[in-house]
Amino acid sequence: MTAPVMLQAADMSGSHRMIRVIDVLGEMFTDLAAGLTRSPGRTVIEHGEQRVLLVSPAVWERRGVGSVKVTTLTPDNPTRGLPLIHGIVALTDLETGRITALLDGAELTAVRTGAVAALATRWCTPGDSDDLAVIGAGVQARALVRAITAVRPIRTVRVHSRTRAGAEEFVAWIRDTAGPSVRARACASAREAVTDAPIVCTATSTADAAPVVEADWVAPGAHVNVIGGTHPGAIELDPALLTDAVTVVEDRTAALDGAGEVRAALDGGLIAAEALQELGLLVSGKVVVDGRTSVLRTVGMAIEDTAAAVALFEAHRGAVPGTSGRSAVPPTGRGTSDGHA
Repeated sequence: MTAPVMLQAADMSGSHRMIRVIDVLGEMFTDLAAGLTRSPGRTVIEHGEQRVLLVSPAVWERRGVGSVKVTTLTPDNPTRGLPLIHGIVALTDLETGRITALLDGAELTAVRTGAVAALATRWCTPGDSDDLAVIGAGVQARALVRAITAVRPIRTVRVHSRTRAGAEEFVAWIRDTAGPSVRARACASAREAVTDAPIVCTATSTADAAPVVEADWVAPGAHVNVIGGTHPGAIELDPALLTDAVTVVEDRTAALDGAGEVRAALDGGLIAAEALQELGLLVSGKVVVDGRTSVLRTVGMAIEDTAAAVALFEAHRGAVPGTSGRSAVPPTGRGTSDGHA
């Protein structure tokens, strides 16, 4: 019996691997929007005080792979000096049933979450967008910076976090990892960070229904990636922004179930469910942004782990498989309106 390959955090680093993950996610989301694959809901077991065990299976038939992720979420771990998330992902070959790889689940979660945001950023922003605002300073915020800088020539990063110390530490990390060509600074408020930024990312652990970012702070034509919040009612971005923005979600059903901003906008009569545009339609060119304000609201799906895991496994093996081209970069960074958005 051949032992599965073990992939640790170091095996998932580097811009070339990130680009590979982004491209493969583009293929997967195109299949998902076309009904060619599916992502079943995860099993969630709550225990103790806000501690959670999650089991997330998915199968991507066209690629002949499946995965199962087992994750633990322990909110008081940071006070112990331990990560909030622990986990492992098992990648399987559907034809043989063999487990081909075991991947660090916490790192894979960070990589694929950043990559999903970068995929939307690739299709929703001009290719020369170089100014990024990040609200939050944790693991996911760092993953977002790594991913966004892989698809856009970021020169300035503005950071706001709940604590000044956290923001300053994040800024120091950006300076150390991104090099002298990227200027990073901590901002005293979320408004200061967001104002006039063409790309905004929110990655907080808020559990509140009060928005972290107000709608009128966001510049017209900006793109916002919303990935934080700790439960389906949590809101990072003012739902009022969704009224006129192109609102992109991974999957419409998943967003209706678990995206706080989407649920609040629907309850308030600000949008209709039909206004939600799936990311796969964006990647396939059936929906375009055409210079309008855009929002990606993610909830995280098991099939994303499958796609990211197979991308990293292929990169580890040195394979460069053929692709359909459906995840190609749009020629001008944005498309022109075709009336579908």
